[in-house]
Amino acid sequence: MKRSLGVTLTMLLLAAAAVAQQGASLPAGTGLRLKLETPLSTYRSKVGDVFTGRVTEAVVVNGQTMVPVGASVTGRVTKLSEPRRIAGTPTIALLPDRIVMPNGNEYIITASVVDTAKSSRTTVDDEGRIHGAGRTRRDTAELVAGAGTGAVIGTLAAGAKGLFLGGGLGFGVVAAHWLTKKHSAELPAGTEIFLELNRPVMMSSAGVAGE
Repeated sequence: MKRSLGVTLTMLLLAAAAVAQQGASLPAGTGLRLKLETPLSTYRSKVGDVFTGRVTEAVVVNGQTMVPVGASVTGRVTKLSEPRRIAGTPTIALLPDRIVMPNGNEYIITASVVDTAKSSRTTVDDEGRIHGAGRTRRDTAELVAGAGTGAVIGTLAAGAKGLFLGGGLGFGVVAAHWLTKKHSAELPAGTEIFLELNRPVMMSSAGVAGE
């Protein structure tokens, strides 16, 4: 009986040692808070560009620091959209794919952007795409002002008939102006973004993990 108990205890200790050697894991849903080191924008960045951010808040699991402050997260730009001012919102899509620890260890991750700092004036949709501002009150004011100016000029030139013709002309001129302008989205270096892991990540001491 004692021998059997001793064997069982030994096996448990060996199993625990094996798990400790393999390392712990970051569960799906773990959040990562970081500041961008690479400036990103719809007018300057290109699809395929690499971006880097620095972790600003340690990730702790069961009392153990798994990702320390100073670790970096890298990834790629996967989509850029910069629509005309008259419709749509500018979009930046990112694919974070790697955590690099201060000691050089790297871990492949699958993660999505879930939020950005309010100061960036951007929003994040359910698919992790970052959106800049669409049509603003200023744009609407320009459109109304253009139509109003055209109406005044038309009225002075041709009376009531000119009111409608001038209003339409003013609207058309402003709309044509809009078609030459675009809305942009920009995330300067230092912008805070928040990620969430889509899959667990096994943290091990051997080189690159997760591949």
